[in-house]
Amino acid sequence: MAHRVHDHQSRLPVAQTTVLALPPSSQTKDLRPRVTALDSLLCGAFAGAVAKTVIAPLDRTKIIFQVSLNRFSAKEAFRLIYCSYMKDGLLSLWRGNSATMVRVMPYAAIQFCSHDQYKRQLGNYYGYQGKALPPFPRFLAGSLAGTTAAMLTYPLDMVRARMAVTAREMYCNIMHVFVRISQEEGVKTLYRGFTPTILGVIPYAGITFFTYETLKKLHTEKTKRSQPYPYERLAFGACAGLIGQSASYPLDVVRRRMQTAGVTGSSYSTILGTMRAIITQEGVIHGLYKGLSMNWLKGPIAVGISFTTFDITHSLLLKLHQTGYFTH
Repeated sequence: MAHRVHDHQSRLPVAQTTVLALPPSSQTKDLRPRVTALDSLLCGAFAGAVAKTVIAPLDRTKIIFQVSLNRFSAKEAFRLIYCSYMKDGLLSLWRGNSATMVRVMPYAAIQFCSHDQYKRQLGNYYGYQGKALPPFPRFLAGSLAGTTAAMLTYPLDMVRARMAVTAREMYCNIMHVFVRISQEEGVKTLYRGFTPTILGVIPYAGITFFTYETLKKLHTEKTKRSQPYPYERLAFGACAGLIGQSASYPLDVVRRRMQTAGVTGSSYSTILGTMRAIITQEGVIHGLYKGLSMNWLKGPIAVGISFTTFDITHSLLLKLHQTGYFTH
């Protein structure tokens, strides 16, 4: 009997040790550092600012051709850049970039942050927590992210387009654009072109994020490396931007025509009416796809830089969280 009691007591600490070892393991899993929504917002804003500043002269040139009846060519585009430089100086190539920054930084911040949130929610819904999403949810997450960002920042896009195609004397700063449009054309004008913007963003953002995420997934499966090198990210982003912008480009032209109708003397008020007018006056290729070759140059560069900058800063913040640099 004494032997049995002694044997039971000798086994008791082992059971206690096993039970006590469970809680720390669970706590460690719950307390793993994670990048917060605020981190994603900051990374997105920085990525958007860097990308748009790099391609600002090309972007401004594209908009000027989109809203004019002049036929686009690479020679004419670079002649316009050169004439702007000679007439108004180097900084004139970045005219409207302040409005671009005011729009792009919140737009990119909201887009990247909401994309992370939509991916997480869709992953939970489809049972892919922490894994790459299937093709359709991958496309859906990008479309929802782009739509969310466009809806919340659209008036800033309108202001930026007006500043890009007008002389400095007409609009001296961002607030002046808001005030003058509201007084002379009505507040509703700030949302002119909103519908084609959303219709264009759905395929553009969906295809762009889908292509980038798919290329990263295929890269991981082929190389067994969890993260691509920066130059690989640039290439993936460039491919994503090229495909996404080509698919939605006609709606981008329609959007710009409707946004700038008040200063170009045109009367574009509906999507179909604007498309019909463009095709009648300029044709399909030279009208709805005017400036597409410029977009093929600037688009992949911008998207590649944007995705790469976001991923690198995102990874950097995660490492800082892991090392305890930030306190929660």
